[in-house]
Amino acid sequence: MYAEERQQEILRRARSVGRVDVPTLAEEFEVTTETIRRDLTALERLGVLRRVHGGAIPVERLGFEPELATRDEVLTAEKERIAKAALAELPEDGAIIIDAGSTTGRLAQALPIDRELTVIVNSPPLATVLAARANLNVIMLGGRVRGRTLATVDDWALRPLSDLHVDVAFMAANGCSVDKGLTTPDPAEAAIKRAMIGAAERSVLLADHTKFTNIYLARFATVAEIDVVITDTGLDSALATEIAAAGPEVVRA
Repeated sequence: MYAEERQQEILRRARSVGRVDVPTLAEEFEVTTETIRRDLTALERLGVLRRVHGGAIPVERLGFEPELATRDEVLTAEKERIAKAALAELPEDGAIIIDAGSTTGRLAQALPIDRELTVIVNSPPLATVLAARANLNVIMLGGRVRGRTLATVDDWALRPLSDLHVDVAFMAANGCSVDKGLTTPDPAEAAIKRAMIGAAERSVLLADHTKFTNIYLARFATVAEIDVVITDTGLDSALATEIAAAGPEVVRA
């Protein structure tokens, strides 16, 4: 097993049970405790685990939200596949919303150049990238910029959404479960996401498989309010079936 594969499995276990310890991991993976400690250090640098005495805890258990740049470095191949699959949900022309996020950001970069679209974003970095495209009409939602996610929030971002109607909203989420719905750590950001879904004819969630083991503070939608969930093949097939039974089409890219 390569180091990256071992680290992904360590992260999966930590998220599943809430904690991992060094001796147990070393025994199960048949490596030294020093190797496991290096793995935990690497995962901590990515912002997905926090080292504690004898092991590590997933950051979700600490109420910690990794910065966008940190999240953008994790599961890059999966996020690219999700973004590519999401292109099938684009209208031929019309208007879309692209929510701030690491996977939705990849969709923004992949938008075709042969399609005239109005694109509404709440992310200054995405607006900067998209504004250079001649085939796109870009609308930037104003408001306070959250430093951790680089998303605009609060009333100046909310008010325009009440007067807008788009074909598709491409949404990001920190957590998703059938019972608790789509969640995010910040209530102000949850309010924007809720308004985005309300402004859209259809809503598409772009989320890698790790999001389906997380639940955060603020819910902004139920699973039934989402039309399509696009994730990667790492999502357990039984869980995919459970999500589909709640309403949305599930695509595993």
